[in-house]
Amino acid sequence: MDYAAEAKRVVEIEARALRQLKAQIDETFAQAVEILRDALSRGGKIVVVGVGKSGLIGRKIAATLTSTGATAVVLDPTNAGHGDLGLLSDGDVVLALSYSGESEELVGLLPALRRFQVILISITGNVRSTLARHSDLALNARTPREACPFNLAPTASTTAMLALGDALAMVLLKARGFRRQDFAKYHPAGAIGRALLLRARDVMRTGERRAVADRQTPVREALLLMTRAKAGCVAVVSPRGKLLGVFTDGDLRRRLADDPQALERPLKEVMTPRPVTIREDALAVEALRLFHSRNIDDLIVVNRAREPVGVIDSQDLPKLKLM
Repeated sequence: MDYAAEAKRVVEIEARALRQLKAQIDETFAQAVEILRDALSRGGKIVVVGVGKSGLIGRKIAATLTSTGATAVVLDPTNAGHGDLGLLSDGDVVLALSYSGESEELVGLLPALRRFQVILISITGNVRSTLARHSDLALNARTPREACPFNLAPTASTTAMLALGDALAMVLLKARGFRRQDFAKYHPAGAIGRALLLRARDVMRTGERRAVADRQTPVREALLLMTRAKAGCVAVVSPRGKLLGVFTDGDLRRRLADDPQALERPLKEVMTPRPVTIREDALAVEALRLFHSRNIDDLIVVNRAREPVGVIDSQDLPKLKLM
């Protein structure tokens, strides 16, 4: 057997399932987002329920919702009748996952759920199933076939359910106005939290690792300062220490092509005035945005008095897990 070819067959079947899922998304999806947003705004939560492979997908969806500020909990249907229904409150939204829509545990749970003032949204591959018919909204996750050669093991169907859950979480995130900085609140540990909590002052080069020169300094001397600091630029300042401009090694190469006397010129004649800067108290991710949008390699960090206090080199960002 050609293992690589077989793997590609599996991936193609699952990709086909996602293409069909995309075509199936309609106004029902928008209604589901509105219901979830309204429930959360009133202090309700999202209760995710499913069994088997669908239950595992449900746990991931619940984790994604929670990590983006949408309170979600997982209800185990097998334990629901033994006290776990205490998780449920009036005003909640139940998100039930079952590809067949006929899972015995879920169908048996429906009468108990209806004793609460909740809205039931199902994700299923059969919109005519018992679960779908007893839901307030049914989201269609039907797929052409499973990637399993026997068309039995949940594969393409669980991929589609997961993708639909991700779509719900991400659209809901935007609908609720969840901001980039809100991630820091929910991800205080790890790379995400570190990236979103760091300030420019935390990642900038300072002291001997930055080059600063007066506007009258010849380019030749400025290059020595840059070499000692192992920096790609020099911040050009006024006699009072205010930032006037920046001169980079790229500026030098471009200047030398047309001006043989470039090395003897004072920085004020060759610098780039009013360079792109960032305040020292700005979030470090803002520096990443500036690097990308302005196509620069070095970013001068200034204080409130517009005095250069450091420099951020784009090469430092991967090491700080900001890229």
